[in-house]
Amino acid sequence: MKTGKLRVGAAMADITPAMGIQIAGDIGRYRPVEEIREPLYARALILEFGGRKTCVLSMDLLWITRYWADEIRNQAAARFKIDPEAVMVHVVQNHAAPAMGHAFVWERDEFNVFPKEYPWLLGGDDRYNPVALEGALKAIGQALAALQPVQVKVGRGVDGRVAFNRRFVMRDGTAQTHGGLCDPNVLHTEGPIDPEVGVMLFTAENGTPVAALLHHTCHPVHGYPQRWVSAGWPGAWCDGVRQLLGVDCVPLVVNGFCGNIHHCNHLDPNFKDDYKEMGRKLTETTERILKTLQPVENPVLDWRTRRLSIPMRCPTDTEMDEARRLLKEHPEPIWKKGLEKIAAEWDWVYAATRIDLMGHYKQNPRFDYFLQAFRLGNAAILAVPGEPFVEEQLRIKLESPFPFTWMAHMSNACVGYIPTLRAFHGGGYETRTGAGSKLAPEALTMIGDASLEILKALFKGIPKISRK
Repeated sequence: MKTGKLRVGAAMADITPAMGIQIAGDIGRYRPVEEIREPLYARALILEFGGRKTCVLSMDLLWITRYWADEIRNQAAARFKIDPEAVMVHVVQNHAAPAMGHAFVWERDEFNVFPKEYPWLLGGDDRYNPVALEGALKAIGQALAALQPVQVKVGRGVDGRVAFNRRFVMRDGTAQTHGGLCDPNVLHTEGPIDPEVGVMLFTAENGTPVAALLHHTCHPVHGYPQRWVSAGWPGAWCDGVRQLLGVDCVPLVVNGFCGNIHHCNHLDPNFKDDYKEMGRKLTETTERILKTLQPVENPVLDWRTRRLSIPMRCPTDTEMDEARRLLKEHPEPIWKKGLEKIAAEWDWVYAATRIDLMGHYKQNPRFDYFLQAFRLGNAAILAVPGEPFVEEQLRIKLESPFPFTWMAHMSNACVGYIPTLRAFHGGGYETRTGAGSKLAPEALTMIGDASLEILKALFKGIPKISRK
């Protein structure tokens, strides 16, 4: 086993979009930037131990497609000599921000049936991608230049005040996403949350905080469907942690499996939608955790990757007949009443994405799914594409050999929601066949099983450590 001194560098680079850039985070809605409430950042953390380097990149964006994640990793390899498989490209899924690439069609897609005069229907904005790419690479380069010996401590707490399961079982037995506020037809919440707040702190030899890796699990949907840019609760949390630790500290968030987790408490009649308040509460919890951090005595650095072949969903004959009929009758989008040419009906958008999905299914009925796992001493970070439901995150944490196991969803690719089998039976838009749900119902379990295999492989050969 290699020994030595852990070195860490961290940096953040501005990736705020210009006015008029499309804000992602809705289906078929035109959302040009009209106001900037806070800047957006790409935040990079470089870890080096025993001559090996890894990079954790966290970006204040909604999604990133495989093409653009690969572009970041490959350019990081070419410019900075970092193994591309040791670069994790994570976006926090901020719904008040642009995206890199298009989520409603494959990149460079021959099956795209969306009208060219409405490019924003594809979800992204091609004008923004180079800005975000250069910002990401700038942050990585500056983090490399800042490498210095550090000490690392890790800890956790819980906070049940800020994240809630957004799916409900109704009294008729169906499932509903975002039930109405205190809807009397709600029978119970369909699933759990993950209340863990994780903190890993890196301090220089003089005791100055260099970086803080933060973990929580919740959809950052504040700002939807407005036309202003904000860093959401992840940005507010990072700002709060910098106030605690100093402006020279770079905090970055890894957001967990939040496919069914939301900041809105639908069962609280007094709930207030305020991302800054959520950031304040998470900072408050972080302040308590900082007093209980434990040193990582043997900060050995390692990583594993795996490509998993997952069956894709095949739209049914009925779904395809309906999609073809709708698009034949309405080659132009069906616009929502009063919102002509700025908001398309979801049924029309789903029809277009099903045509696209079926074209790719016929070419290859399986999806190449990329898993990454990083290890630093007794802690591990698991990076996965898409929006898995939280239930599998909890299983992974329970069965992981590492006492600290944190997930980073929406990493390295955007593949839509990855629901539980129970959710597929109940329904809801996360299970609706199309761009938002393109993997087979067994995908979530397959991902969990493969993740645990990687974590156990990473754990082999290291001293037995407590899970407390």
